[in-house]
Amino acid sequence: MDITAVADPAFSSKMMGDGFAIDLAEGEVVAPFDAEVTAAFPTGHAYGLRRKDGVECLIHIGMDTVELNGEGFDVKVEQGAKVKQGQTLVVVDLEAVRAKGKSLVTPVIFPSGAAFTMNKKEGTVAKGEENILKFS
Repeated sequence: MDITAVADPAFSSKMMGDGFAIDLAEGEVVAPFDAEVTAAFPTGHAYGLRRKDGVECLIHIGMDTVELNGEGFDVKVEQGAKVKQGQTLVVVDLEAVRAKGKSLVTPVIFPSGAAFTMNKKEGTVAKGEENILKFS
């Protein structure tokens, strides 16, 4: 979905950068590209990634999920790790997060200002699907 449709104004206003959002249907969150993990919050709800070319990405799983203090998040990486595209960052127990009343809409933000074009603007995105977006 378009980032401007996200309920949280910190994301929808693009205050943290442009991006898009995904409403999680499966619990495995994977790296969108080969990168270094620049941030892996101990609560499991957010990850920073940086590609070799300097493109930075922030994946923020759900809304207000920091309040869960890690409950429902099985973290698979740590800060400083090198990850490959498709590698699991975290496994989220979707039912546990929903049971706590939290949204699973997940912003994917590019705070580095990387210009991109969405090639797929709606519908289901499968794990490993390629060419969803293109960097300019």
